[in-house]
Parts: sequence; C-alpha cells; structure tokens
Amino acid sequence: MYVDASTRKKVLALKDVAVKNFTQENWLELGTLTGCYDIVRSHSRLLRSLSFGDDDYAGCALEVLMRIVEQESANFLDIERYIFNKFGGGGETISSAMIAGPKVYFQPAVFNIPSELPDPFLVSAMMPFSGSFSGTYNAIKEACKQSQMKCERADNIWKESAVIQDIFGLIYRSFIVICDFTGKNPNVFYEAGIAHTLGKHVIPITQSAEDIPFDLRHHRYLQYLNNGEGLEELTLGLSARLKFLHIHRDEATSHAAGRGDFD
Repeated sequence: MYVDASTRKKVLALKDVAVKNFTQENWLELGTLTGCYDIVRSHSRLLRSLSFGDDDYAGCALEVLMRIVEQESANFLDIERYIFNKFGGGGETISSAMIAGPKVYFQPAVFNIPSELPDPFLVSAMMPFSGSFSGTYNAIKEACKQSQMKCERADNIWKESAVIQDIFGLIYRSFIVICDFTGKNPNVFYEAGIAHTLGKHVIPITQSAEDIPFDLRHHRYLQYLNNGEGLEELTLGLSARLKFLHIHRDEATSHAAGRGDFD
C-alpha cells in the first residue's frame, strides 16, 4: 500500500521514540495491536539488534514500522496512539516537535499550566452548558468516535476549584477545539480566544451564521439545524473535518503558524 511523504515523515518521528524506549515486549504488543505480529516476529534483525544493541537497530525499527503502515494505513494511528500512551511522544507531542519556524513560550499569570501533555487524540467542546445543546454535544461525541478520537467538555471535569482553570486545562490538552457560537455566548468567545492563542485547531459551529463574530467570519464554520437530520449532518461534517486535521495535522499546523492563524 502506498504511503505518502507526510506520513513517512511522521513515521520517522515515531521511530525515534521507539528506538529510545521500546523493549521486546513493546514491539510484540504493537505487532499484536496492529495485526502485524508476524512482521515483527519474523524480521531477521529487529529483536536481535535490540537485544545486542547493534548499530542497525534504528534502521530495522524504521523498516518494521513502515511495513506495518504499508500493510494498512489505519495502523499509523494505532502506532501513534500506542507510543503516545506509553511514552508521551518522548517529552513533547510529535506534531509540535515537527513544526518548523519560531515557537512561542509563555507563562500565563492567570492560569496554571497543566502537568499533562497535550493529547493528539483529544477534542474539546466549548459550548453553553444548557440542556438545549445536549443533542449538539451528542453529535460532536459521535463525530469524535467515528474519527477514532475522544471528546471532553469542561462541565464533565472537576480537577480545580475554579471552573475556568479546568477549561484552560482542557483546551491546553486538546488537539482540536470545537466552539459552538450559537447565541453569541461570551464564554465561548473567550474560550475560542484561548484556543487560538495556544495554537489549537478551532472548528467553529453554529445554528445561525449571524452568531459568528465579525473577527472570525473569515474562518470556515459548520452551520447546523438543531433537529435529528441537522445533527446527523453535523456529525458527518465534523467527522470529515476531524479526520482530515488528524491525518494532515503537521502540514495544517505548520501552514497555520506561517499565516498567523490556527483554525
């Protein structure tokens, strides 16, 4: 199966983390998880090179990872998820490690920076907590499920005494932030500003185009109807967008950083 240049570049980053951290057990677990146990076990050099610390180990690791991805493209996400869950991407998320250009380091005065690393599989939903948005939230969760990602909302978290700290922590840990601007909720505007400042991918959604702030109307948004059919269409639209951003996240983030916007 053909693997594009972007995915090959990401596999290189994964290989570096694997070479630094993997034991034989990790390789066998990964092979089992991806249905490629035989690729790992039958490789003539991988496990032997690991055991003896041979110079060709890194090359063997890259070869095996590429074979697994070539077997089935969806295996890439399984490899990445396994490595992130086990080793946290080697100290920083793989995506952020590969973005070219200047980086901004910050020390906020109002918020505390969470100890958890950003999670490339986490989507956060910023929206009014009203019960009238329960259908919308369910549609967002279903879109995340279809995209092999997980979704959280701030009202489901209670880690800090201040709600806004939980919200900041959730946005900080998220890869994508979905903001529902329906009703021009000022809290959602504030949260969208935090997400943009932290360089997150923001997906605006709304039931009315008039509720999108003027300063954000140059960004694409998903408009939906708050009924059964409309929410099903919202799930489809979000699922497609989430899959695209996750698969192409390095180019999308790098391109956004170069333009100065992060949606």
